[in-house]
Amino acid sequence: MQLSDVDLTDPDLFQRGTPHEMFTVLRREAPVFWHPEKNGRGFWAITKYADLKEISKNPGLFSSERQGAIMRDPLPQDLPFVQSIMLSMDPPRHRQYRGLVNKAFSPRMITGLHGRVRDMVKRIINRVIERGECDFVEDIAALLPLEVICEMMGVPDADRRNVYEVGNRMVGFDDPDLQPDGQPSAMNDGQAAAAEMFMYAGHLLEKARTHPGDDLATALVNAELDGHKLSDSDFNFFFLLLVIAGNETTRTVTSNGMLALIDHPDQLRDVRADPSLLPSAIEEILRYAPAVHNFRRTVTADTVVRGQPLKTDDKLTIWYPSVNRDEDVFENSQVFDIRRHPNDHLAFGVGEHFCLGANLARLELNEIFRGIVTHLHDIELAAPPRRLRSTFINGVKEMRIRFRPGAIEA
Repeated sequence: MQLSDVDLTDPDLFQRGTPHEMFTVLRREAPVFWHPEKNGRGFWAITKYADLKEISKNPGLFSSERQGAIMRDPLPQDLPFVQSIMLSMDPPRHRQYRGLVNKAFSPRMITGLHGRVRDMVKRIINRVIERGECDFVEDIAALLPLEVICEMMGVPDADRRNVYEVGNRMVGFDDPDLQPDGQPSAMNDGQAAAAEMFMYAGHLLEKARTHPGDDLATALVNAELDGHKLSDSDFNFFFLLLVIAGNETTRTVTSNGMLALIDHPDQLRDVRADPSLLPSAIEEILRYAPAVHNFRRTVTADTVVRGQPLKTDDKLTIWYPSVNRDEDVFENSQVFDIRRHPNDHLAFGVGEHFCLGANLARLELNEIFRGIVTHLHDIELAAPPRRLRSTFINGVKEMRIRFRPGAIEA
């Protein structure tokens, strides 16, 4: 493969699997690579670990807010919408908004969820164990993060499936299988799905005001920013981000992690024989197959990265699958190794936008894989996985598996 073959804008390429050979060429030959776009000005592709850290820790020079955090350029009329999502905020505004929900995701609060999450995992495993087969994505991977974040937000059981489906349409805007008309959506059609989510958030907001509970929705209703209550719009954007980020990403890592373990049956056997390996296995899954392919930043002043001059308003994309396989940081970086140590991956990001839900994701991943290796034996693929058509999310749409039927746990 040569640099002339590089195309990081093709969702069909990513649907076939993360293009690691392409990233290897970029890290070796052009770690700060100018990438043309068919319908845009082009962008810089950042593929080295040290550069991603430098960029992520300098939001004043590399802005999330100026043009948003998603690679596709927003339309001018949509930019205020994009900038209202915490993911696309810069400090000090980002810190103010994040501070409103930090407590709910603190290590102490997440530790308090441990028993509840374990009970959820038990129910999920019990639903499939007698069948001996299932769609791992729909029947296992999707359920735990959806149940947890919806319970935290006070979303009733009856509404959770709809929240899941609308969220799928939002992040899968390039995948015709996830769109109502069977066609890839323009970004503004993805925002149509967001509008549906906002309508539901409005109902949840009213419920939290009239029937307050011990949940995050009620906490947001009572929260203040600069001495003022959050607006309805602020609440809607919080709900949108928390439900999407708290559901889609963990589901994706769970699916990719199961696939990695199936592809490495010796390591699956090792984890099954010694569950104390689970924490390091989870960290390796996060490194080996992170949920997000890339985020975008915009340069705010002329600067230089790795000797390459960058101009004000240039677009950057930072590529997590590449930096997590950087040969300068990870020995045998292309190898899946559940005993890898150290493992300073950047799957959760770094700096201002380090993943708010990292503690929760680690809890969920440890518990769902503990349930899997304890109760589901002789796991194998029943059909090739179907991947998400997306340059943004490293998702799996369907992954049918077989396993030895077992008994429901009382």
